[in-house]
Amino acid sequence: MRTDELIDRLGTSFENEPPEDPRMTRRIGLAAAAGAVGALGLGVLALGLRPDLWEGDALTFLLFKVAFAAMAGVVALRYLGRLARPGGEERVHLGIAALPFVAIVLLAAISLALAPPQHWRTMVAGEMWLECLISIPVIAVVPFATLMWIVRKIGAPTHLVLTGAFVGLASGAVSAAGYAFHCMDDTIPFVAVWYGGTIALCTLAGAVLGSRLLRW
Repeated sequence: MRTDELIDRLGTSFENEPPEDPRMTRRIGLAAAAGAVGALGLGVLALGLRPDLWEGDALTFLLFKVAFAAMAGVVALRYLGRLARPGGEERVHLGIAALPFVAIVLLAAISLALAPPQHWRTMVAGEMWLECLISIPVIAVVPFATLMWIVRKIGAPTHLVLTGAFVGLASGAVSAAGYAFHCMDDTIPFVAVWYGGTIALCTLAGAVLGSRLLRW
């Protein structure tokens, strides 16, 4: 049987099913949770917790960073549950997936506009930009491997590049949330550039690897 015929038959078999498969969504969620635990554990063991974690300002920014990463991750996982099924790419809206990033960029722009220009460089670069750039993609390997494995095991995606991209997006978001417990740079522009940028980098890596790792 040719690949395109197999895809057509699989797509036909799902036509009368609901657009969401609770079992698949649950399994992907459990895989993401396992990856999140692994990412947090790796981050804490390798980097440690920031010493002022439970103080007022530090805790506020920790919650802000985690909230941004969580919003990006939840959207990614929801769409990944659709992409894991044949034809699921038709029910994916890239504009909605981009909303958390648009929101953080707008908040960063407002933050910079309200600050003196001489502070902009410090607000954007901080002191840990290089560590952030390296750490988030490295930590993301754990959730990426977990999610890629579960999608290969229980799914049958027909758009491999897009599915891989959302695996990377979800993994980067999970990793960023874990890294936030160590990061001591507390400005919105820093989060927008380095958290948002590294999550986007993970998304790109997932898109590149998806066509290979998810191939039937």
